[in-house]
Amino acid sequence: MSPTDSLLKTREKMQEYIENGAELGWLINRKKQQVEIYRQGQEVEILDNPQTVSGENILPGFILDLTTIW
Repeated sequence: MSPTDSLLKTREKMQEYIENGAELGWLINRKKQQVEIYRQGQEVEILDNPQTVSGENILPGFILDLTTIW
């Protein structure tokens, strides 16, 4: 999420991506130090100040280190 993006509009885009077939999405909010994880058929999971996020079974072995962006 860039500093000029609206959180509401970005959340709507994330939902649209999931509805159109994306299996996993991360909305990274640097300002709040939160990550919203979007998955097919599941409620959005919100993580506060996570150190990493993983690609789970969609991108096995992929780990995104968030410590450098907070």
